[in-house]
Amino acid sequence: MVPVLLGWYLYNLTESKLVLGLVGLSEVIPAILLALPAGVKVDSSDKKSLIIKSLIFYTIVITGLIITTSELFNITEEFRTVIIFILVGLTGVIRAYISPAFSAFLAQLVTKEELVHAASVNSMTWLIGAIVGPTFGGFLIGYFSMSFVFVIVVILLVLSIFFIGYFILPKPVTYDKSKVRTWESVREGLDFVWNQKALFGAMSLDMLAVLFGGAVAILPVFAKDILAVGPQSFGLLMSATYAGNFLAILFLTKFPLKGSQGFKLIYSIAGFGVCMIVFALSESFILSLVALFVSGLFDGVSVIIRGTIFQILVPDQLRGRVSSVSSIFINSTNELGQFESGVAAAAMGTVPSVVFGGCMTLLVSSIAYFKIPALKNLKY
Repeated sequence: MVPVLLGWYLYNLTESKLVLGLVGLSEVIPAILLALPAGVKVDSSDKKSLIIKSLIFYTIVITGLIITTSELFNITEEFRTVIIFILVGLTGVIRAYISPAFSAFLAQLVTKEELVHAASVNSMTWLIGAIVGPTFGGFLIGYFSMSFVFVIVVILLVLSIFFIGYFILPKPVTYDKSKVRTWESVREGLDFVWNQKALFGAMSLDMLAVLFGGAVAILPVFAKDILAVGPQSFGLLMSATYAGNFLAILFLTKFPLKGSQGFKLIYSIAGFGVCMIVFALSESFILSLVALFVSGLFDGVSVIIRGTIFQILVPDQLRGRVSSVSSIFINSTNELGQFESGVAAAAMGTVPSVVFGGCMTLLVSSIAYFKIPALKNLKY
């Protein structure tokens, strides 16, 4: 819900495409700077406790957004925007820890035989939130104040803290960082990713595709200025890609990909790029919605293959550090992509910037096909 709320709020407040891009940058800088040491912390900590502490910190940050977006204080637009940037930056700090903690914790909750299936189910549950959140958030901000909707976010966070704290037992720590220095621990994770060429190739391909091909940051611009729709329809646009993700992962969980998974990964990234070009050129809300939905189908294939590679190849004692490296390649690229989208839209125009990004995604896919044989020939 939070990206929808902030995106709509900031574009109505500032009418600046660049500001939408800077939101992503303010989150990604601390996330990248802290990612590698956070991975060491995750591997050497009680992951349940670390997740709960991160969620409590995030609840405090959202409470700050409630106050900032309310009309209780008569502050300037510029000052309000700066405060939002600072709060979003704090979410980057939180994400540096919570993202690898969740990923590593999953492997401690199920047996190895159940791990690939559990990863798919975990992705689907996340996507349910990613579909319902933007749709619900877009609906609510059409009828209620921004601060009121952020209160609902806080309630959901408190519920998540309760469920994790009450229903899941702490798990043993499998890595003792006292035996090696922090930088040596970080290097173990980096060396592992570098030596696993299929994993490194999948991460790199997805990173560049998201960096250039994503248009999430400037969806408020498309919704308001090009498609001329309100917050409810904007929420549907935000959730359309995730809806495609969900259906693809649901289908592939029931009917797993068999053979040539690397080849299919490259083609799914190329398909994502084509969909973004169609979306950029569309002036119809329905066509735009369909283009984003189909892009989500292609992205869902990528998510399944990449997630399966991670779960199969990475040993338990390295999961936190490799997840942190992955967060730099993939998760943080979402925010870097937002920054790139905002800057490109401000410099080139909204539509040309997304067409350019889609073309770059096609180029990256072609390079991966010809230059990364370990990825193209990947089978599991």
